[in-house]
Amino acid sequence: MATIHASAIIDPKAQLADNVVIGPYAVIGPHVSLGSGCSIGSHSVIEGHTTLGQDNRIGHFAAIGGEPQDMKYRGEPTQLIIGDRNTIREFTTIHTGTAQDQGITRIGNDNWIMAYVHIAHDCQIGNHTIFSSNAQIAGHVEVGDWAILGGMSGVHQFVRIGAHAMLGGASALVQDIPPFVMAAGDKAGPHGINVEGLKRRGYLPEAIMELRNAYKVLYKDGLSFEDAKVAIDAMVKKQTDAKTQEALVQFHQFLAASSRGIIR
Repeated sequence: MATIHASAIIDPKAQLADNVVIGPYAVIGPHVSLGSGCSIGSHSVIEGHTTLGQDNRIGHFAAIGGEPQDMKYRGEPTQLIIGDRNTIREFTTIHTGTAQDQGITRIGNDNWIMAYVHIAHDCQIGNHTIFSSNAQIAGHVEVGDWAILGGMSGVHQFVRIGAHAMLGGASALVQDIPPFVMAAGDKAGPHGINVEGLKRRGYLPEAIMELRNAYKVLYKDGLSFEDAKVAIDAMVKKQTDAKTQEALVQFHQFLAASSRGIIR
């Protein structure tokens, strides 16, 4: 049975699972769908064409599913789709997509999004990410699985952050961070492989060593970006261990797909 505070304003067209919890003065719009086990904190607003999966926890005063902050937006019925088991804390803002992109902002599963975070239109967020308080990402940003964004960091539009990457607090990111790489600075630069994070996630020493070698090729050997990609591709082809090769492939494919360029 749903637990809905008497002061909450729920549009009759909203779709609510039987066991959601909605706090005082929360507002739920007509095109919102809340899955089983979702909890909405007091004074939060869930609006737009927004779908939440199961067991999501929304803190107080969050604004979820608002119109994109894009001057080209003309009221198109774009979407926000949020997966399962996400924690989204107080005063966070997450906007729907735009017709100039896929029209969907997506957030995966098991993400930990702290207070005052902003996730703009058309962003694509993976699984198991951490957004520390006041992390701000502009439109069309992609964040891979297990990535971590430090507090008060800012990310330029269209930037990609690779899986297992880590962006330090108060950093400004204007180009892509490859998977597994740590970055920091007022203009974020590379600071090695996220070794501790990879150990926690079960990466074997051999795979970590090869990723460190790939990092060295990219950042330490004085090669051009194009030559570094060729050298890392050769590392992929020489590798015989399947798991290590998979990590190197992920690293190389990210570099090959970069359009804004990577941090250097």
